[in-house]
Amino acid sequence: MRRFNRFYTRRIGVLHEGLADTPFSLAESRLLWEFAHRDQTTAAELARDLDLDAGYLSRLLRGLKEAKLIRGVRSKEDARHLHLSLTAAGRRAFAPLDRQTEAGVAALLAPLADAAQQRLLAAMTTIESLLDGAHRIASPWLLRAPHSGDIGWVVARHGALYAEEYAWDLRFEALVARITADFVERFDASREACWIAERGGTNVGCVFLVQARDETKNHAVVQGTAQLRMLLVEPVARDLGIGARLVDECERFARAKGYRHIVLWTNSVLLAARAIYARNGYVLTKSEPHESFGHRLVGETWELKLS
Repeated sequence: MRRFNRFYTRRIGVLHEGLADTPFSLAESRLLWEFAHRDQTTAAELARDLDLDAGYLSRLLRGLKEAKLIRGVRSKEDARHLHLSLTAAGRRAFAPLDRQTEAGVAALLAPLADAAQQRLLAAMTTIESLLDGAHRIASPWLLRAPHSGDIGWVVARHGALYAEEYAWDLRFEALVARITADFVERFDASREACWIAERGGTNVGCVFLVQARDETKNHAVVQGTAQLRMLLVEPVARDLGIGARLVDECERFARAKGYRHIVLWTNSVLLAARAIYARNGYVLTKSEPHESFGHRLVGETWELKLS
């Protein structure tokens, strides 16, 4: 981590005396950015939000005031509070700093292909969310149909996450690979669907809804019954309601296509998924032990009646 910090601070130029070829230090530049993006603020708010020592912050603010870049106005409600904001000179000073910083980021990204840029941004989001869990990034997410490469992602992430979180072996990844291959080969757009949850240009979840098939009758279609399969949400995107939304989309689609039931098979150890199914009205109809993926498990069949 220290090696990465040394690399990155050098790469983005924050070790220079002035940031982005301006007379402002990194701390001064950050304060100007905060002022430019707030109507007004107080020293206490800045100290809290930026985790700065009050004495150090006071010296920085004094320098900006002496340069007539910020001004302070006493609060009408409480004279003890001084509301700080940028002056016209401060906005003029911030404008080139903002432009040059944006140009620097563009130059940093320019040598990278679009896919590499997305990987870089996803890695940055992951670092931020893992190290600052108390202030989770509330960036929007969307559901979309699968693109080329998404099926491979579904297989890879199921294999990796279930190995990490439940120690399931490669046989589970092989099972997911067979299920996704069957989905692609048998796909009927009028009766089946897959949704990929995407956040910040990165896949963070998925679910499939297919026609249920009877394995004892040569995989014949079970009329009127849909099957929900392969619900997954990445750890960095959990607690955002993505899992519940994916399950809701399956129900919405199934009702629109005239299905009478949705069934699914899961395992008792998958507590988060089971909680979503229960909240959505699914009922546990069958439970049986089995040994799979290197573990003794309890398989469960859940069903939702749509009519």
